Amino acid sequence: MGCGWLGAIFEWEGVLIEANPDLEKQAWLALAQEEGKASPPAFILKRVEGMKNEQAISEVLCWSRDRGQLRRLADRKEEIYQALQGGIYSLMPGSKEFVSVLMHYKIPMALVSTRPRKALEAAIGGIGIGDNFSVVVAAEDVHRGKPDPEMFMYAAQPLSFIPERCIVFGNSNQTVEAAHDARMKCVAVASKHPVYELRAADLIVRRLDELTVVDLKNLADIEAAEFDSGEPEVELELDEDFDTSSLDDSFW
Repeated sequence: MGCGWLGAIFEWEGVLIEANPDLEKQAWLALAQEEGKASPPAFILKRVEGMKNEQAISEVLCWSRDRGQLRRLADRKEEIYQALQGGIYSLMPGSKEFVSVLMHYKIPMALVSTRPRKALEAAIGGIGIGDNFSVVVAAEDVHRGKPDPEMFMYAAQPLSFIPERCIVFGNSNQTVEAAHDARMKCVAVASKHPVYELRAADLIVRRLDELTVVDLKNLADIEAAEFDSGEPEVELELDEDFDTSSLDDSFW
């Protein structure tokens, strides 16, 4: 099977690695305390999930609109989060296998996140999956995070696919909304939210390795004649001699 029929766009936390939503909340609360701001309530912290730090600070928390202040506060919030997080990343069950198979079949992949590029590239390199992604979209590349579709549209360009041939892999309704606004299909991984809350997604799985190549073909609406280039349709299973041992489940 060739590599020209679709592009895969992955979110980072809750899809490829285990998410730490409690640490994210702790970072915002610690920043509020440092800055002498009122502690944001739970519904506000939920609303800023998936946003860029600057976007959350200016549009939801309303702490500042000054560009210099926004940068300072955003950087400080990320410093607090990284200190709490401790540089420990654990791959989601099934994500290593799924990414390895897509790489094996030469399906181009992009990774998108509102984390700063330096932290993101250090993480994917440490886990051992950095070489699998031809495109990495980080906070510095976009103006807005979810539910704006900007990250996904940005990723599609260097992948050289029209939006309709891109599949987004995420774990929230904000991701589903953003993907659909970008005219992309969305596979939701039920890692944080129950399945019934993700029903707007085009497909819902509990683990990425539940998916088959046929599932992806159907999502991208590939015609059978185009998809079948003389090779049989196969499930996402690695060849027996395909080695994934180089990908560590976690690192310090």
